[in-house]
Amino acid sequence: MRLKTLFATLLILSFVQLHAQKIVKPNTTAIANPYPKTIARPKLVVGLVIDQMRWDYLYRYYDRYSKGGFKRLINDGFSAENTFIPYTPTYTACGHASIYTGSVPSINGIIGNNWYDPELGRDVYCTEDKGVKTVGNAGRAGEMSPQNMLVTTIGDELRLATNFKSKVIGISQKDRGSILPAGHSANAAYWYDGGTGDWITSTYYMETLPRWVSDYNKKKVANDFYAKDWNTLYPIETYTQSTADNKPYEGKFKGEETPTFPHKLDSFIGKNYGMVTSTPYGNTMTFDLSKLAIQNEKLGQTGNTDFLAVSCSSTDYVGHQFGPNSIEAEDTYLRLDKDLEDFFNYLDKTLGKGNYLFFLSADHAVAHVPGFMAENKLPSGTISNSTLRKGLDTLMNKKFNLSKSVLTVMNNQVYFDHSVIDNQKVDFKEIKQTAIDYLRKQNGISDAVDLRILNTATIPEEIRNRITNGYNARRSGDIYFISKSNWFDGGATGTTHGAWYPYDSHIPLVFMGWNVKPGKTNKTYYMSDIAPTLAAMLHIQMPSGSIGNPITEITNR
Repeated sequence: MRLKTLFATLLILSFVQLHAQKIVKPNTTAIANPYPKTIARPKLVVGLVIDQMRWDYLYRYYDRYSKGGFKRLINDGFSAENTFIPYTPTYTACGHASIYTGSVPSINGIIGNNWYDPELGRDVYCTEDKGVKTVGNAGRAGEMSPQNMLVTTIGDELRLATNFKSKVIGISQKDRGSILPAGHSANAAYWYDGGTGDWITSTYYMETLPRWVSDYNKKKVANDFYAKDWNTLYPIETYTQSTADNKPYEGKFKGEETPTFPHKLDSFIGKNYGMVTSTPYGNTMTFDLSKLAIQNEKLGQTGNTDFLAVSCSSTDYVGHQFGPNSIEAEDTYLRLDKDLEDFFNYLDKTLGKGNYLFFLSADHAVAHVPGFMAENKLPSGTISNSTLRKGLDTLMNKKFNLSKSVLTVMNNQVYFDHSVIDNQKVDFKEIKQTAIDYLRKQNGISDAVDLRILNTATIPEEIRNRITNGYNARRSGDIYFISKSNWFDGGATGTTHGAWYPYDSHIPLVFMGWNVKPGKTNKTYYMSDIAPTLAAMLHIQMPSGSIGNPITEITNR
């Protein structure tokens, strides 16, 4: 009986084993090539930098935005809500360079819009290049290139990754807003010459303008906008997120008696083409040229991933003149929302929804106007860099018998003339300490530090890191002074930016489109994380000076 049972068990086991072998036998025909033939990438990457956009603008005017502009971006995209600038000073050139290099001024070399270069012994503009010529007119506004930027951009890395088959183009009203994002190997960068009303470039990129740019220039579209004047898009009484229209701390346009709507522009027709940049119409022009670039350069339509870097500058000009609480600022963003909706519709129609990767950020934010702050019993004030320089110079002359030893005060930094100090054989450490003691006593300044021994300064680590990230050993000054909250170098009207404080450094960052799942994160990220995130999504090398990290909530899906 036991033998029969054992025999039956063996038969069953043999049958099960044979059946299992048939089941697990691979179907080599069905899965002969389980891997994709190519790396998936979007047709086009579009980076949009809104100059001077505070993070809270995403929500401050949310109720008034259209469904297809900022609301679409916020709800269909992925927003890194807690994104900051990791350095100081927070200026336009620094921001554009850092977004696209994934780096900081200490590494990429763009430490301001302007800076005093101790090695050259003169002031330097961030994109100046006397070795190139203007293309588009006979002026000098095109003598620009990215030569002062010391590292590559994400656009450069995309070009390298595709053996230069990908096209990269930068467009902005400001030269620094198009040149620095586009990078060193860009196919083109175009910017607006307010002196002539032309969009121009330089011989760094090409010898003649493309036909489509020349044809647009011939239209002198600024005149068409001037003829419309600038009135509010909606009834002015509906602008409840803003102050009253007539405020003494808001700047006036030339010829105006008050800084109020409607702003008459028809007197500028045929002249003063630069005035259009201080109205929302400048942003509209920027989007017009961007769409023409996509159409005529076939961006995203040739089988390669292309890159279009766009920067809207009118938000910055309007913000400086009127401040972030003005009706002008609110109207500018409501009109920008319409332009953004139109641009998204164009991208959908031309490339197909989901076939392009879009991101929006800002180069910096902005402080409230001191007059507005005082009106509402909030701390603020202005500092005069020229007064600080004169005071320091007088002090050095009196104490050390040094004549004109202070070269300049700019970007919250003091530059000393080292040759004057060396000739007098004065202890430089004593000079710097004397200057620091003087600065700490000045109204509007909370502290001052020696940039060469910053690690010994008794200041919060967060502030120390931001000063360090903004310090370039060969281009920066000797002393950095920290302004009090909402104090800056300025006048009686308007506002500016440049500080480490959140009102200047908290910026929007929203991705939308190709491979982006809608969502939000309140984890802290930095401007320098944008380029590494793009590099991870595109499967290409990050820029050469990158110190940021990919935003994993987007890339790990």
